[in-house]
Amino acid sequence: MDALTALLQGPRARGAFMIRACFDPPWAVRVEDRAPLTVMLLVRGDAWLLPDRGEPVRLRAGDLAVARGPAPYTCADDPGTAPQALILPGGRCHYPDGRPLNGSMDLGVRTWGDRPDSRTVLLIGTYQMRGEIGGRLLDALPPLLSLGADVWDCPLTPLLMQEVARDAPGQEVVLDRLLDLLVIAALRAWFARPEAEPPAWYAALSDPVVGTVLRLVQDDPARPWTVAGLAEKAGVSRAALARRFTRLVGEPPMSYLTGWRLALAADRLRDTDDTLAAIARQVGYGSAFALSTAFKRAFDVSPQEWRNRAAA
Repeated sequence: MDALTALLQGPRARGAFMIRACFDPPWAVRVEDRAPLTVMLLVRGDAWLLPDRGEPVRLRAGDLAVARGPAPYTCADDPGTAPQALILPGGRCHYPDGRPLNGSMDLGVRTWGDRPDSRTVLLIGTYQMRGEIGGRLLDALPPLLSLGADVWDCPLTPLLMQEVARDAPGQEVVLDRLLDLLVIAALRAWFARPEAEPPAWYAALSDPVVGTVLRLVQDDPARPWTVAGLAEKAGVSRAALARRFTRLVGEPPMSYLTGWRLALAADRLRDTDDTLAAIARQVGYGSAFALSTAFKRAFDVSPQEWRNRAAA
């Protein structure tokens, strides 16, 4: 498994909030939905993304932005335009003074705003639960990133425009998968850019020693790895591996292994019906009890609570 595959296999939307937003200037929307990840693709017009902290980002037709929550931000035609609507968790929409909009801006199936043929059209897809996005992926992203139409070409745009307004059986699943594809395509393009700042472990994959160990751990997490065993595979001493790994990755080899195993366990609890004992074997724990203890220590909930929340 290559590093990018390991990083991007996390996105799995489930009932994601997806909408086509249509506005005529002046317009501004304040977003405080605390969503873990939101993707915005500007189909027509111009827009600004204004985070509470950090530099504003201007979007033009064909540009895409990814916002990592839960930090709030404003999307507007101009940085000086005051917000006219407030987006809250669960897709609820209020006026800035707290009064509900009560559907007054609904324009049809998954379409919202001033009028369908407005000067500005945005496709917006939101993952509503952190469990739908791998924590390792979220940790690798800045609060706000953007890709200009000059550096990436999205063949999904026409299909998304067509599908977002359809009301057909199974449409929610279709949109979930399209959102996953859009995120993966965008992040693959972003990670290839020189200004991207991937996590330390991702950069360390280019190191001949640490990269070897990372791939061993990622490819076979269930193996009973020890520092000595990993050092032997990498052709260095235990002390040399521990120093080098910690310097490049930011944590010792066995700490990284534990985090990787628990991240995989969290994904399997969310995405499969496997028993805890089976998952424990798959990710390298000797028993369901051992996995449960480590999982609760890391996530502050039991594996069953994690699964129940994901199902809900």
